[in-house]
Amino acid sequence: MEPSQPSVVSLLEKRLGRLHARQRLGIEADHEAQIFGQGLNFFHIENWYSVHSLIRGVFKLSGLYWRGVKNAADVRVNETDLVFASLPRAFEGFTLLHISDLHVDMNNAAMQRLAELLPSLAYDACVLTGDFRGATFGPFDAALEGMAKICALLRAPTYGVLGNHDTIRMVPALEDLGIRMLLNECVPISRGDEQIYLAGIDDAHFYRVDSIEKAASAIPPDSFTIMLSHTPEIYRHAAHAGFDLLLSGHTHGGQICLPGSVPITLDSMLPRRFGAGLWNYHQMTGYTSVGVGSSVVPIRLNCPPEITLHHLHSAHADINKGDREYAA
Repeated sequence: MEPSQPSVVSLLEKRLGRLHARQRLGIEADHEAQIFGQGLNFFHIENWYSVHSLIRGVFKLSGLYWRGVKNAADVRVNETDLVFASLPRAFEGFTLLHISDLHVDMNNAAMQRLAELLPSLAYDACVLTGDFRGATFGPFDAALEGMAKICALLRAPTYGVLGNHDTIRMVPALEDLGIRMLLNECVPISRGDEQIYLAGIDDAHFYRVDSIEKAASAIPPDSFTIMLSHTPEIYRHAAHAGFDLLLSGHTHGGQICLPGSVPITLDSMLPRRFGAGLWNYHQMTGYTSVGVGSSVVPIRLNCPPEITLHHLHSAHADINKGDREYAA
């Protein structure tokens, strides 16, 4: 059951500060009043719900719909090995489980597959890069119920950021489930007497309430830093702020792609090479997850859903990474 409005406002003001809470809640209220979005997102297809049935109809007529539905449930585990000169030696082999774009309340088959995969995975921390619910407005009870089932299968610690589908009203409940939400904030992660820093920003794609400066303000100079952002569109700002690794999602890798995983659209203002998988920008490594769930219609073509295990390595360590090596 969703908390009452006064309770949520009070909790969020205490958690985030009055300005951030009021700003985000006000922007969300404007969005729900207009439905179709604002600015660059005007008549955004995710918000134009009358078109969704038309899209489903087109794919059913094409004969691709049911194949796409089957593909959307075929969640895969991908792995990367990321090598950094600045990674503290104590963090050699530190593994992050990266999950993005769950849309838990509209992807039952994908969630069932994810539930099968999670118990067997070994990792040191889990990061969730947003879009927990399917809709962009309205009730979120079903999304929280779905997240409760997923969180019960995750090992602590778990960190997350909000996506453009998520309301900030979900934050207290998500944190009650054990997810440390990062909203323009950072946390240190320690091993022995060494630390790395994990920062996360509020949604930069639709609500535009992100602040990398605020998120990074408490990070000591020359620290190894990881940025969580729902969208990779902030890659320039993150790189020039000195982050070593940017983990994001949002694009779904296109979700419906041409053969060869060529996306028809990425719904993002960024180079296509940043739309899925590993990439580099200046001294920063990035990874854009294609996500677990699906948006608009529950189908995928030439773009299988994924979760990813990122194995971090020090450039000074003597390791054998096999075929998965990707030097940062």
